[in-house]
Amino acid sequence: DFGRSSELAFVVEPSDDIAVQEQPLILYCQVEGIQPITITWRKNGVMILDSENAFMLANGSLYVSRFQRVRGDGSSDEGEYDCMAQNHYGLLVSRKAKIQAATMSDFHIHPQNAVVEEGGVARFQCQIHGLPEPVILWHKNSMPVNTDNERYTLLPKGVLQITGLRAEDSGIFHCVATNIANVKFSREARLTVSGSHSSVYKDPMILVGPENLTLTVHQTAVLECIATGNPRPIVSWSRLDGRPIGVEGIQVLGTGNLMISDLTVQHSGIYVCAANKPGTRVRRTAQGSLVVQAPAEFVQHPQSISRPVGTTAIFTCVAQGEPPPQITWLRNGQILETSDHIKLKNNNSTLSIYGINQADEAIYQCLAENSAGSTQASARLTVLWADGLPSPPQGVRAETVSATTIQVSWEKPLQNTKEIIGYVLHIRKAADPVEMEYQEAVSKSTFQQLVTDLEPSTSYSFYIKAYTSRGASKASEVTVVSTLGEVPAMPSLFIKVINSTTVQAMWEPSIKLGQHKGFKLYYRKVHLSQYTGPVLLASNVTAYNITHLDASVVYEVKLLAYNQHGDGNSTVRFVSLRETVERTVLNPPCDCMKDEQNNKTSTTGIIIGIHIGVTCIIFCILFLMFGYRGRLLMCKNVQEQLSTPQIPRSQRSTTGLVLNGATRRDRDDRDLNGKQLDMNELERLFPASPSQEQREKGITSAHSPSVPHDETQISTLPVDEFSIIEEQPDPLPENPRGSTPAAPAPNHGPANEG
Repeated sequence: DFGRSSELAFVVEPSDDIAVQEQPLILYCQVEGIQPITITWRKNGVMILDSENAFMLANGSLYVSRFQRVRGDGSSDEGEYDCMAQNHYGLLVSRKAKIQAATMSDFHIHPQNAVVEEGGVARFQCQIHGLPEPVILWHKNSMPVNTDNERYTLLPKGVLQITGLRAEDSGIFHCVATNIANVKFSREARLTVSGSHSSVYKDPMILVGPENLTLTVHQTAVLECIATGNPRPIVSWSRLDGRPIGVEGIQVLGTGNLMISDLTVQHSGIYVCAANKPGTRVRRTAQGSLVVQAPAEFVQHPQSISRPVGTTAIFTCVAQGEPPPQITWLRNGQILETSDHIKLKNNNSTLSIYGINQADEAIYQCLAENSAGSTQASARLTVLWADGLPSPPQGVRAETVSATTIQVSWEKPLQNTKEIIGYVLHIRKAADPVEMEYQEAVSKSTFQQLVTDLEPSTSYSFYIKAYTSRGASKASEVTVVSTLGEVPAMPSLFIKVINSTTVQAMWEPSIKLGQHKGFKLYYRKVHLSQYTGPVLLASNVTAYNITHLDASVVYEVKLLAYNQHGDGNSTVRFVSLRETVERTVLNPPCDCMKDEQNNKTSTTGIIIGIHIGVTCIIFCILFLMFGYRGRLLMCKNVQEQLSTPQIPRSQRSTTGLVLNGATRRDRDDRDLNGKQLDMNELERLFPASPSQEQREKGITSAHSPSVPHDETQISTLPVDEFSIIEEQPDPLPENPRGSTPAAPAPNHGPANEG
């Protein structure tokens, strides 16, 4: 019975049709499946009873003997028809077939007289509505227009274009509209071709551009574009979005009309017609939109399934189309209503049935429908049921233990208990959908279960099933009980200093607070025992400013959440405003006008200071350069002086003075009458007496010519560390060869004298 051939399914479904007045109409319906199968028909959802005018044939098709758009009693044979097939396993409904009467209205646009110069373009148009779409042909002088003439273009919507007009094109034109309902003729219009072809330049101009069209896939679209100008403009087409138009199914009619055959959804877009002057960039454009609709079709069909009692059945139905189709589910031909255990998800693409039982066994249909058409697919749910399964567990009770714990107890089933291998407790928040349910398994010898980790002040539903190796029992009665309430949890608290007298208390809402009614805020000076408060705040408030505070003391701020069960634990924070006051004192507010004036004055002073500084730097560089150069010259003379053997004062013709590490000599050493250095003057200039250490390390005095001298190294001394040592006139004693001179040797390092 579960093979494919056993499925109740349509082989042929009724299709949309256009019926002719007073003519017979047949709507086909063919079904396969396990017999017996009963077929019935509906029109606009109402059952059709056999009558003289409409009755069902032996093969299940519906026959309408004389179709009438409007009957004498005001009824009509127009409408939406569907057939229903039913067997032992369920009921199936076909797609809806839309039946319309063939009609034709009068012409609402007739061709108009036209006078066009030779070589120009003429355009005539007829427009008429009808079902099916009328076919429009053109006659010239009561004869059909020769469509083999390439200068004559007939468009499907009743347009005649004539390009490169000649004198023989003059005549009387009219159009003829034909469909299964009628044949109608338009009024006549005269075309007059005047003058000869003009050579005067004319800018390109589009006489008629493309219209906005809405069509269905596989139909043909004709986008009209007719242009004039001298020289004759070149007509080209493009898409506004820049995508290529392509070449497959594309054809140009006449001098610029675009025809697209076998339309697809990808052809939808805005098309631009451009009339270009040859050899230039001069152009004129016109645009029109093309919308291609696609009837609903299935990407994924629902599949028939078999499931044991108590399990979950899921059907998936995915459809596509343009515009996107709407999906509706039927159960045995009736609109499926959702409930606690029947849910629709993903825009009705997924049907879930939880905890199935034998009443859920049926044929489920997915109907996909949009403005371009509808389709249907079906699947059967078979509920498996084994004989000898346990009856439902008895006496299910639930008792509240705490705010997070409930104890559930039950009694064993009344029948077929020998094969029970265990029980399953089904738990769900009463407010949650069925798919949020979870289970806990219990051994066959246990008849109570402590359910923990529940939420306070929340209602929960419980039911039990007994399981055997062959399946589960039916569900027990459902019991609902609520957990006890508890006070809210501690809120998080943050303190922000606004100014020297104000702080802002901030906190974050949290699910851990539970069902609280609001908050209580307290604050006090830490050295006082009495709080200010409570300040009662609503549950949606998350901040509060505390003002008029004393900046010299520390404050304690306390926040707690409360509900009908009492106050929760509080969060405490301490805050000091002293640092804010100190920052204000250290950084007083600025006087902007005064600062602006000071800034102007400061800027002038900075510029002057920069000039002075640069000048000083230049003078310093020059001073250092010339001073360093002079020091080098003086050092050279000192080296020459000190490296020469000295003679007694009485024997010298020239007296030398060591000053700042240099020797000052007479300009001419050979001048015996030169002036001697006045020692009194030196003593006046350098009054400080040399220390004993300096005497011991002093400059070497005169040596006996016969006594060899030691080589002396020169140390450059700063001027403030230099002193003059006057030689004694006593005769020098003879020193042994190689002994040190009587005068102290020069110091090899700087002396700390001054």
